[in-house]
Amino acid sequence: MSQPAIAAVDEVLPWRRLFAFGMQHVLVMAASPIASVFLMSKALNFPPALAMQLLSATFVICGLGTLLQSFGPKGIGARLPFIMLPGGAPIVLFILIAQQTDVQTAAGAVILTGVFYFLVLPVFRRCLRYFPAAVVGTMLLLVAINLAQVSGKLIAGQPGTPGFGAPINLLLAFATIAFTVLFSRVLTGMLGQLAILLGLLGGALVAVGIGAFHSEHLSLWPVLALPSALPFGMPKFDLIAAIPLMVFSIVSMVEATGQTIAIGDAVGKPIDEQRDVPRTIRGDALTSLLGGLFGTSLIITSGENIGIVRATGVRSRFVTAVSGGILVVFGLLAPVSSLIAAIPEAVVGGTGLIVFCIVGTMGIDMLRKVDLRDHANMYIVAVALAVGLLPILVPGIYASVPANIRILVGNGVAMGAITAALMNFLFFHTGLRRGVGKVPVAH
Repeated sequence: MSQPAIAAVDEVLPWRRLFAFGMQHVLVMAASPIASVFLMSKALNFPPALAMQLLSATFVICGLGTLLQSFGPKGIGARLPFIMLPGGAPIVLFILIAQQTDVQTAAGAVILTGVFYFLVLPVFRRCLRYFPAAVVGTMLLLVAINLAQVSGKLIAGQPGTPGFGAPINLLLAFATIAFTVLFSRVLTGMLGQLAILLGLLGGALVAVGIGAFHSEHLSLWPVLALPSALPFGMPKFDLIAAIPLMVFSIVSMVEATGQTIAIGDAVGKPIDEQRDVPRTIRGDALTSLLGGLFGTSLIITSGENIGIVRATGVRSRFVTAVSGGILVVFGLLAPVSSLIAAIPEAVVGGTGLIVFCIVGTMGIDMLRKVDLRDHANMYIVAVALAVGLLPILVPGIYASVPANIRILVGNGVAMGAITAALMNFLFFHTGLRRGVGKVPVAH
């Protein structure tokens, strides 16, 4: 009697391949924890020792969260190849709360938000039917554009700052992209699947050759960097102060919905939204709750690694489980963290640009399955893109809007997804869909 075939997402690859593919995920995404801790430490004037503790904690919590999402014990975690990372918006909100109150209140806000996830999830679960392919595809496209802009800033720097668009950084980014394409074209088998990692390493070697590697970040001491619980002291719990992070948690639930559907499509696993999306969100909630106890902001699923899964065709969740273990080790070994931090931002940005735009192609592929000649679907996608692209393409457009509102409307991905979901509800769930039909096809 033949054994049933194992789904690709549940396949356990040989250890050599697991480690190589897991390391690829980690090196492409490792800039995010480093940048978040650097930003927080600079903004809040943390001493170097505390910054090192927070970097260690961030890597470790990201690793544990990745393991949680990969294995999904007791309905917490999606059992899909997700990587967990600190979100950019939560870091900014953490800093703002700390500046307006104190850092203990900011840590308390993260913990309160972790609890809030669990409380609001049953209500959000009932709304999942309002997120069809038109909504999710639009959101993925906005995610890609937003992240591509982030990668562009890693490559060129911030407009108006010294060194913006420096030729050496552009050279490093283009060299990284060229290496990635070259390796993808000429290598086969496992090495071809590692083209993204090899491209990043090629860009790093070019940086070493032209003297652009950040050797000042390298340090062999201390060897161990152990995270400590409650690094700011006992948290303070202020519901009012926590509102911005709670609002963002609802936005992240919307993003987690799209990411779960997208990663399910990438690995060929049919997604039951009522089962799998809540699992993803519970994983985010528990990881963020744990992160709050160790001084981080919210730690959530990363849409970026979906591009790696699609690019490599490696679908096993055990690959990201190994990535989680590597992240934990990186968090405990300070010299390894400092080595990763030495890779120039332009190299990481070049790699990210490819990965993030692959996420965009997934959004396009999902929209391709939507009948966009139907007026309703056409307006849903067009208006959602208009609303979502505005704060991405015109940064600061909502600068004069009150801060609490600006948190939401300034997030292009969130606004695009919410707009698409509301318009989908208006056109398809209110019984008012009249006077719409097909867009005429030109002959």
